Formats: sequence, structure tokens, C-alpha cells
Amino acid sequence: MERQEKRAKIYFVLLALTAAFLCVLALRAHEKRQLRQESSYTVQTQYETAEETAPKRRLINVNTASAQELEALTGIGAALAQEIVSYRDEHGAFLQAEDLLKVKGIGEAKLADIRAEITF
Repeated sequence: MERQEKRAKIYFVLLALTAAFLCVLALRAHEKRQLRQESSYTVQTQYETAEETAPKRRLINVNTASAQELEALTGIGAALAQEIVSYRDEHGAFLQAEDLLKVKGIGEAKLADIRAEITF
């Protein structure tokens, strides 16, 4: 009987330790959830500023843009814009950026400058 009592006490202690461990885990999970909720915040400005922001660039379709619209591209002046339009009128639509290399006055460097500003 003495042996059974010892086993019962051991089981009781193990059960109590397991319960305590589960309580600690639940508490930690709750704390993490609270931290996540507290860390989501928004920033609001108190005053309006008169600072100018850079205008958002829109992509220019080289197959439909006029010479004047093409002049908005980095490093493209009136003469080169007209060259692009003339080449397009004579040879048809550009299919990819590399096709612009066929236009007189556009090299690898110029194409690299405008690549992010154009679409087809």
C-alpha cells in the first residue's frame, strides 16, 4: 500500500507540474497576442505641409505617343522624339525596348535611361 501511495503522490506532482506548464504557455501566448495588437499603429500628421512632392511618372507607350509626349522621356528632345515617331510610322510598332535601338540617335545608354519610363 505504501508503494501505491508513493506512486499516487508522484502522479499528482507530475500532473500539477504539467498543469503549471500549460498555464505558463497560455499566459505567454496571451502576452504575445497583446504585443502584436499594441504594435500596430498609425501615424497621423498634425499639420499640413506645403512641401512639393515629386510628380508620379506614368509610363509612355512608344507605339501611341505623339512626339510631344515622347519628349517627356529622360533625355529625349524634340528631334529624337520626331525620329522615334518617323521610324514607327515607317516600320510599324515597336515590340520590345531593344527595337528602339534601331532608331537613329538611340543607343544602349539612352535606352537604359528611358527603359523604366516606357511601355508597348
